[in-house]
Amino acid sequence: MSAQNRYAAIAKHTSRLMGRPGVFLLAVGVIVVWVVTGPVFGFSDTWQLVINTGTTIVTFLMVFLIQNTQNRDTAAIQLKLDELVRATQGAHNAVLDLEELDERTLEEFRRRYEDLARQARERRAAGISDTDTPETEGPG
Repeated sequence: MSAQNRYAAIAKHTSRLMGRPGVFLLAVGVIVVWVVTGPVFGFSDTWQLVINTGTTIVTFLMVFLIQNTQNRDTAAIQLKLDELVRATQGAHNAVLDLEELDERTLEEFRRRYEDLARQARERRAAGISDTDTPETEGPG
């Protein structure tokens, strides 16, 4: 198993684990214990440093975990949307994989679809059907 596959498996397992209610309750418990021990340690700088260090480390690691999860989810959603576009008769296959285009090209597509939406709203306001297919109108 490659390092990348190992990381993906660990990140997936960890993200599932971290999203469970028991883990949240454990985190709340740690905070409660920390607060309760404040008077015992005289609310010292070390007492504060323990929670600050702990939360900083957890936050640092969670950023990477959350980003990995979002990247995986986004890729899966994009593939599903691409498949829906590909499988829909009359849909423009040119919109497949749009997220990989440069900003200028993506902006051109966005403007075309904004124009289509504006035209559809105008037709609807005029009492005309606002539905069509790419064969009758669209970004080409």
